[in-house]
Amino acid sequence: MDAYARFVELVSGPDEALPLDEAALCIAAHADPSVDVGANLARLDDLAAACPAPTLDGLVQHLFRHEGFTGNSSDYYDPRNSLLHEVLERRLGIPITLSVVALEVGRRIGVPLSGVGLPGHFLLRDKVDERVFIDPFHGGRLLDEAACRRLHRTMVGAESRWDPSYLLPVSRRSIVLRMLANLKAIYLRRADVTSLAWVLRLRSVVPGATEAERKAYSRLMARYN
Repeated sequence: MDAYARFVELVSGPDEALPLDEAALCIAAHADPSVDVGANLARLDDLAAACPAPTLDGLVQHLFRHEGFTGNSSDYYDPRNSLLHEVLERRLGIPITLSVVALEVGRRIGVPLSGVGLPGHFLLRDKVDERVFIDPFHGGRLLDEAACRRLHRTMVGAESRWDPSYLLPVSRRSIVLRMLANLKAIYLRRADVTSLAWVLRLRSVVPGATEAERKAYSRLMARYN
């Protein structure tokens, strides 16, 4: 099954069963057809197997200290930061791709985490102690709600309105859509119409995509017909 057909199959199933690692690698395979999805899933297996303790602290120490996963603050809009196979290879990413690594390694070792779609900065939330948040972009630092609010002000401005719902867990499809939204923004900045086309195609088939997104893809494709 090719990457597109597999992606459609994955996002069409129940949200709670959506494997973020495989969906993200199917996205990456559109940017680089040489991506070996199975081999990269095995890399996540290896990361999980090497984690010394199946605890939140063990996971954070393992990924962000020992393995060196971190945010790419020097070249944030490099598209490689948004492609999971590149993040696994380079140990560099943006908040959401680093979160996917932690979510999927955590799932493998029994450390339950949720994604949190804080505007401007994706975070993780501990499912055991929901007062604890993790910032993968900044070395896996642990945050409480007050620290999350300070981070929000830093990212979007001191005058921005705070809504407690910003810290609620988001669905797995929402994470996929946000990954694609990031790539869409990157390729628009680069005027990379070829890459933008496959991003919009993938966005248009995810349940929850808006009619405007589907029309945007149709308009872009009409230019080639």
